[in-house]
Amino acid sequence: MGFLAVMLFMVTGLAAADDDAKYMEAAKKWVDQEFTPSTLSKEEQLKELEWFIKASKPFRGMEIKVVSETITTHEYESKTLAKAFYEITGIKLTHDLIQEGDVIEKIQTQMQSGQNIYDGWINDSDLIGTHFRYGHAVSLTDFMAGEGKDVTLPTLDLPDFIGTSFTTGPDGKLYQLPDQQFANLYWFRYDWFQRPDLKAKFKEIYGYELGVPVNWSAYEDIAEFFTDKVKEIDGKRVYGHMDYGKKSPDLGWRFTDAWLSMAGTGDKGLPNGKPVDEWGIRVDGCRPVASSVSRGGATNGPAAVYAMEKYMEWLKKYAPAEALGMTFYESGPVPAQGHIAQQIFWYTAFTADMVKPGLDVVNADGSPKWRMAPSPHGAYWEEGMKLGYQDCGSWTFLKSTPIDRMKAAWLYAQFCVAKTTSLKKTIVGLTPIRNSDVTSEAMAKIAPKLGGLVEFYKSPARVAWTPTGTNVPDYPKMAQLWWQNIGETLSGEVTPQKAMDNLAEAQDKVLARLERANVQGECAPKLNPEKGADYWFAQPGAPKPKLANEKPKGETVDYDQLIKAWREGRVK
Repeated sequence: MGFLAVMLFMVTGLAAADDDAKYMEAAKKWVDQEFTPSTLSKEEQLKELEWFIKASKPFRGMEIKVVSETITTHEYESKTLAKAFYEITGIKLTHDLIQEGDVIEKIQTQMQSGQNIYDGWINDSDLIGTHFRYGHAVSLTDFMAGEGKDVTLPTLDLPDFIGTSFTTGPDGKLYQLPDQQFANLYWFRYDWFQRPDLKAKFKEIYGYELGVPVNWSAYEDIAEFFTDKVKEIDGKRVYGHMDYGKKSPDLGWRFTDAWLSMAGTGDKGLPNGKPVDEWGIRVDGCRPVASSVSRGGATNGPAAVYAMEKYMEWLKKYAPAEALGMTFYESGPVPAQGHIAQQIFWYTAFTADMVKPGLDVVNADGSPKWRMAPSPHGAYWEEGMKLGYQDCGSWTFLKSTPIDRMKAAWLYAQFCVAKTTSLKKTIVGLTPIRNSDVTSEAMAKIAPKLGGLVEFYKSPARVAWTPTGTNVPDYPKMAQLWWQNIGETLSGEVTPQKAMDNLAEAQDKVLARLERANVQGECAPKLNPEKGADYWFAQPGAPKPKLANEKPKGETVDYDQLIKAWREGRVK
């Protein structure tokens, strides 16, 4: 090697060393100023970040684009973690925030066109049935063992994630990496439920204790009690229920987010009913074969119709009149205004907005006047079924993304969920993904101000709250069918039974089209022949025949006893 070559080699080496030192200084700054607390020691955090610095060398100077829906957790990633990642790795990030429906539309566009719109996606695990069937999404299991092995974090610790069962296909492969999770639970005014005068009045009227409703009968009684019997508390008109009903895409989530499972529509099984899931879709092995009862599905069965009827009845009788014209986003902040007694369908993603000082639902010491608890179940529900929905926004990568860009985006994805950053992100957004974060001292310390969130995620009960599963073969196509058909019922155009009949028929048509297209391999739909409702009602499990009594006696449980059970590791 000539003298000039040697000198160039030495200068290049010194420059690289200087770069590494610069990035390491940035890592130390971020650990000291932002990434505290963590389940790792400071030394372990710096060692993890040192790995990111070394792994990112081939991609320094690149500009990567990723996208997610707009919630507090993702705002923290976009504003804080993207900046930290750039300063620590030299990879520049644009982390766009858009509405969930737009995320689905854009990822569908990239899958269909093959054009690289984004290098990485935080996409709901509700699309797991779509991703593993169509072949557009990268199998992370294969990627981490193959092309992405050199950029896969040694301390990623997949068993520590609490949501990987939601993002795993029937083939046993991981297709998405959980980034945030939040459940759909029951919310109520704990302070009102504890008042002796209200407790006595409720028991006098209904014959049992005012408490957390175990079944829909009790929820309905409590809704009636506050709306029609109590009517006013501290000079303010109060209501026993809150919901939303505007005909828009988010009305579909109101139902696909496990409303039918809460009623008891599907079969037993976790994370989703088998062979019939909460959408009423039956599978044979991994092949979707029916939505309609006549083919063995349950989308238009008695339990599903009951679910629709109760939704409409409660919305019209026990919620504020304006709720009928509200969207998901408009209705979300309403309970914080202080005039709602309970809400059966409440997303824990709103927790951060419900504990702000000065709100009507927050005490002077910062503790909440409200609590969250397990969702009550409908008359058709049985032990062993899922009981509610859990959102699981997860990192997803498409094969149409160039490999170098995918690797750089995968580094950022792991940075957002690494143990160095995950606990602080959980405290900011309150959407936990790691068991180690949930059970940490830091979470235990803030638990009293979070109304039961930490206790829920530490409890054995949490496994009954799950996202849409693998029975749904094309989430973007099929999810939109729900709000369109359900909206017709709310407007009085059709009956609940007719709406669910139309929905089941529409879903079966999609299954039939996918069957004819033959683009989903061995797990593609193959419709059952029609055998009639009576045949299927006579078979075990779903679809279930109509119950003679859809309103059994109300049942409640004392909240403090429930929390005690969770803390002791019991479901109830």
